[in-house]
Amino acid sequence: MNIYTRKQKWKLVLLSVAVVIGLLTFFVTYNLTHKLTLEERKKVELWAKAMKYLSSQQVTNDDYTFALEVIQNNETVPVILTDKNENIITSINIDENRTDDDDYMQRQLRKMKSENPPIVVYLMDGDKNYIFYRDSTLLTQLMFFPVIQLAVISLFLVVAYWAFSASRKAEQNNVWVGMTKETAHQLGTPTSSLMANLELLRLHNVDEAIVEEIEKDVERLEMITERFSKIGSPPVMRKENVVVVLEQALDYVKARSSKKVQFITNFSEVGMVMMRLNASLLSWVVENVCKNAIDSMEGVGRLTVTLDDRIQYIFIDIRDEGKGISKNQQRTIFRPGFTTKQRGWGLGLTLAKRIIESYHQGRIFVLNSSPGEGTTMRLVLKK
Repeated sequence: MNIYTRKQKWKLVLLSVAVVIGLLTFFVTYNLTHKLTLEERKKVELWAKAMKYLSSQQVTNDDYTFALEVIQNNETVPVILTDKNENIITSINIDENRTDDDDYMQRQLRKMKSENPPIVVYLMDGDKNYIFYRDSTLLTQLMFFPVIQLAVISLFLVVAYWAFSASRKAEQNNVWVGMTKETAHQLGTPTSSLMANLELLRLHNVDEAIVEEIEKDVERLEMITERFSKIGSPPVMRKENVVVVLEQALDYVKARSSKKVQFITNFSEVGMVMMRLNASLLSWVVENVCKNAIDSMEGVGRLTVTLDDRIQYIFIDIRDEGKGISKNQQRTIFRPGFTTKQRGWGLGLTLAKRIIESYHQGRIFVLNSSPGEGTTMRLVLKK
């Protein structure tokens, strides 16, 4: 199990915990709300009995006092008492400043009808009244509590994830910069020594062909040192011919690849495509993607590079006939440390993504890929 699989599982665990907490909170709050609803219903029914006692001509003084106390103790549930024709007689826990407003009271009555069935009070003379009520403000707020709590938990998770990602990205950037600067420094010393030794070889009349080959490798080391030194600092952008940069990068890869790899280029007719870029870094990206493609084909197959010049963008497609990339891997191949090889650090595509997106304001992604049918990587550069 690689590091990204473990991280993905941790994310799922955290999400599952959040969902469980949210569901438990909702369940507990729902039960509590349901119980409070029943209690409010009982309170209103008790209020209705008190009203019935007060309407009775046979009520005693003690009953009258008790019934009046029950009515007065209802300080939370909004209640409207009407006659049999639903004409409002009195109300409790309704805005006192608006009880004289008929429209307002009728709206409150309609709202109560829609929320709860009325309680019928049968009077001693055979007549009847209706008691309409709705949930108290406290109960209404409590019903929204689970939703608010879920929103708070979700917001916390989003902020925590964003903070963690930003911190990790900043840490990774510092690691990249430090690592590349140190690599450039370490390569610089032996490269300078090799250049001095080349002159000694010429002084000792060593075969010039051998010296030239060594000189090419030294120049290559100088280019690699230059590339590493540019990671982490703004590169110098110059107007370059993209076709020439691609040709030089492919020539380098072709010279170091198996003869069984057939290189096909679909940009010879384009001729010249000028844009501001860093030739050294862009060729590094092309070389890296091509090497990955050749490794995927295990050194046998066709590698097709296509340049499509549009009005605002340049598309560079690199297609291989290798084993392809699964859907899950397509989301992680640009992350540092991801590799399908037994050897390697898994940094090539990470650096390629940084070069294209951070330095050239472009994009690099898997255009299409199927296991066993090959992969097409696309580089998009803004002109």
